[in-house]
Amino acid sequence: MLRAWQIECIDLALDKYKSNKNHFFCQATPGAGKTVLAATIAVRLLAEDMVDLILCFSPSLTISDGIKQTFSRTLNCTFNGGLGSIGQSLTYQSIQYIHDDFWHTLQNHKVFVVFDEIHHCSGSEIEQGNAWGQQVLTKIQKLATFTLAMSGTPWRSDSLPIVLSEYRNPEGKLIVDYQYTLKQAIADNVCRAPKIVLIDNEHLSITNNKQVESFSSILEMLEQTKTSYRSVIHNQEAIEYLLDIACKKLTSIRLQSPNAGGLVVASSVQHAQTIKKILCQKYNQTVSIVTYRHEDPLTEIECYRKNNNQWIVSVGMISEGTDIPRLQVCCHMSSVKTELYFRQVLGRILRVSDAPNQIAWLFTFAEQNLIEFSENIERDIPNTCSLTKMNEELKYNKYKKQDRLNDNDLMQIVNLDNISFEWNSTATNNSNLSITQQSISKIELGTFKQRVISAFMTGY
Repeated sequence: MLRAWQIECIDLALDKYKSNKNHFFCQATPGAGKTVLAATIAVRLLAEDMVDLILCFSPSLTISDGIKQTFSRTLNCTFNGGLGSIGQSLTYQSIQYIHDDFWHTLQNHKVFVVFDEIHHCSGSEIEQGNAWGQQVLTKIQKLATFTLAMSGTPWRSDSLPIVLSEYRNPEGKLIVDYQYTLKQAIADNVCRAPKIVLIDNEHLSITNNKQVESFSSILEMLEQTKTSYRSVIHNQEAIEYLLDIACKKLTSIRLQSPNAGGLVVASSVQHAQTIKKILCQKYNQTVSIVTYRHEDPLTEIECYRKNNNQWIVSVGMISEGTDIPRLQVCCHMSSVKTELYFRQVLGRILRVSDAPNQIAWLFTFAEQNLIEFSENIERDIPNTCSLTKMNEELKYNKYKKQDRLNDNDLMQIVNLDNISFEWNSTATNNSNLSITQQSISKIELGTFKQRVISAFMTGY
């Protein structure tokens, strides 16, 4: 059954196509159901004999495979480009390798082209475009009868224009034909309400050659020393601390939703292996792992989607477009700190399921960029933020309640037990953390504090 926003968007797109305009841009929050939307538009265009064939392009094999499955199911036919197929799902990268005969053949047909996560392709002109954007402009733009561009995060970190897009001057705001925001999706019960937990520390000290420096937060330490954020996310005790509270949260959710799962976004293959080992050995969790080094990552992801493992640890494979509705908890431990990536990762746990508990939890460290991105999510939903009080479900350790914060401060600080860790002082310059018994430099982590950002006035 289509959602109300999808029906509205489909009607607008078809009206635009019938008015001799061939391009439609849909911006819809991650997890809202853009692929089903695109497949339904394709069905309508085929039924009215407005197109003969459908091509879908996306940024990764994972997303491409998901599109193929959705279109096959919706169109009730194969969607692999083979005999009897009405279309095909491909990656942007593959465009440059498609033989010229393919494009010449398509010139004799009416073609509907879907561009998923179009923000990966840049360039208003060929000379300005990136490699993928240039391929779209040179090989597809004039060929397509109708085009549909979709994105849940329609901006680029390099600030270049998105291909096939219009911008309003002088402010340069992206013009879209239809927008469906996270606020709307929450209100419609299309997406889960997220809780973002930023883990910080009130008492940090770095001892190097008998010189002691003290800091009141991770942010202060990162700003005033050569210590890198990568050193924090690779530290054994810091990893264990974050995983501990995330495991307890997932355990509490699985009391109501036994199939609920958790995602850990790691920074490297070695990092992912370390995290998997900790989850299995220290917290007795069932864990899948998928990285770009896997020969068949799609099979790994599909197995996790269908099994009952508690966690899946990923490096670069589950960031956008991957549909695993049972994911409900996420540990963001990637070294990538852009708002685009942050929102894409958050989107992996926002897809609704039929489970009774529909709150999504993202845990990460209180690094400056991640704090700002979390606050931006709050601003997307005005007048709905509130101080979040910890209930028994979040009692990971004994804690001391702080004085009430200002009404404008959307964070509550909770003290937890002290921990400490060490790393080699030479590692701070190259961002590679190493635990060693002969460490020269010692960093002591005092009382952790959790800044819990409540994006929506909902219960736990």
